[in-house]
Amino acid sequence: MELLQNLALGFGVAFTFQNLLYAFGGAVLGTLIGVLPGLGPVATIAMLLPSIYALDATPALIMLAGIYYGAQYGGSTTAILINVPGESSSVVTAIDGYAMAREGRAGAALAAAGLGSFFAGCVGTIVIAAFAPPLTELAFKFGPAEYFSLMVLGLVGAVVLASGSLIKAIAMIILGLLMGQINTDVISGVPRYSFDIPELTDGIGFVVIAMGVFGFGEIVANLGRPAEHREVFTKDVKGLWPTKQDFKEAWPAVLRGTALGSILGVLPGGGALLSSFAAYTLEKKIAGPSGRFGKGDIRGVAGPESANNAGAQTSFIPMLTLGIPPNAVMALMVGAMTIKGIQPGPQVMTSNPQLFWGLIASMWIGNLMLVVLNLPLIGIWIKLLTVPYRFLFPAIVTFCCIGTYTLNNNSFDVYMTAVFAVVGYAFYKLGCEPAPLLLGFILGPMMEENLRRALLLSRGDWMTFGTKPLSAGLLLAAAALIAIVMLPSIKAKRQEAFQDED
Repeated sequence: MELLQNLALGFGVAFTFQNLLYAFGGAVLGTLIGVLPGLGPVATIAMLLPSIYALDATPALIMLAGIYYGAQYGGSTTAILINVPGESSSVVTAIDGYAMAREGRAGAALAAAGLGSFFAGCVGTIVIAAFAPPLTELAFKFGPAEYFSLMVLGLVGAVVLASGSLIKAIAMIILGLLMGQINTDVISGVPRYSFDIPELTDGIGFVVIAMGVFGFGEIVANLGRPAEHREVFTKDVKGLWPTKQDFKEAWPAVLRGTALGSILGVLPGGGALLSSFAAYTLEKKIAGPSGRFGKGDIRGVAGPESANNAGAQTSFIPMLTLGIPPNAVMALMVGAMTIKGIQPGPQVMTSNPQLFWGLIASMWIGNLMLVVLNLPLIGIWIKLLTVPYRFLFPAIVTFCCIGTYTLNNNSFDVYMTAVFAVVGYAFYKLGCEPAPLLLGFILGPMMEENLRRALLLSRGDWMTFGTKPLSAGLLLAAAALIAIVMLPSIKAKRQEAFQDED
């Protein structure tokens, strides 16, 4: 009963004209920056922080939240159409979404992504409203050792996820972890592996790697094919809506992805990214040899897209209730609350219920706005497929270069993207899947930070990872996963499932 009263309060706040306007503005801007390669919610929210000084706290946070979950919708569009993930959480969507676009099924992929995102967004919001207190108790139990073990499990899952050779997948993760070490040491403040290049002291940007390896690498690979084999943007689109068979295959994946994303989004280090990778791994395992993963399986779009939206929604729980930001966007949201004189933490729910419940209610409204906006626009996105590739690839390259340059207003990022374009083409030729590299690159610095923090707290005792029940359980799950994958029968099935992709 109390929950209904709180939601009634929230909808009363969210349905004011000003808040509706800012929810709509945030959703539209979020979709736009998700669609544009090279831009993302972190950069956009950071640029917009100065503008919130003139706004009240509630509409400001409603707008910034709309940008975040709107970007999860938009990020799938470029991932599906041009194999350039607009968002890090859309990396795995590109694997099967792009393959569907090549088959002329881009409309079905975009509709599955949109509808899955809407359902997951709504469920994620219900989870925030109903389960915030017990879920935050679970998050309370995660110390540095548990975070490290969770990320180890995530990386092991990425090895299982990768198609083709296990050795190649492990090598890609290790390469990603090593690239993540190029930065400034957080404890000593000394630059590491920067080779006296000032631009590398802050590390290599995620967008630079993602755009180079996925976007430019794919363009170079396409240009290396004979013109008649560049089927990517020349096939007729068969339909703008999923078939009955597509719906039949997709809806269980949406349910599983939503459940997985709702859980992982609460945990710091989880959120939209780990949720989408975990959902893809799960769908691949459930489908087994019968799946067409990597070749255009709609479950490979519906599952991860549902998971990343549910994860994006539930990542607000630790931020709103504990004041702990689980990812970069939530860190900016904490900054926005501080700017408005609000101390993030458990007291927000009691001292400022209008803000807390108004923000939650606005997420429902924002998700509805997004699905109403995005589904009719599928036809417009499909028009991209009718553009001849000789016109399209220079436009993509130009757009990506502009997006990369605007990250830091520095041409060094553009040059680095070109370097990773060559690397991406080499991966394509060697048959290496780049998705595990990106996961290793993103989780590497967080793993290192939590590893060092856990060892500092335990005074250098490595047994701290095995003596804490949650940490030990996660590490055992990772070990079990490796053991299962190495079993001869499972290994044979895995090779059979991926034999056409090697």
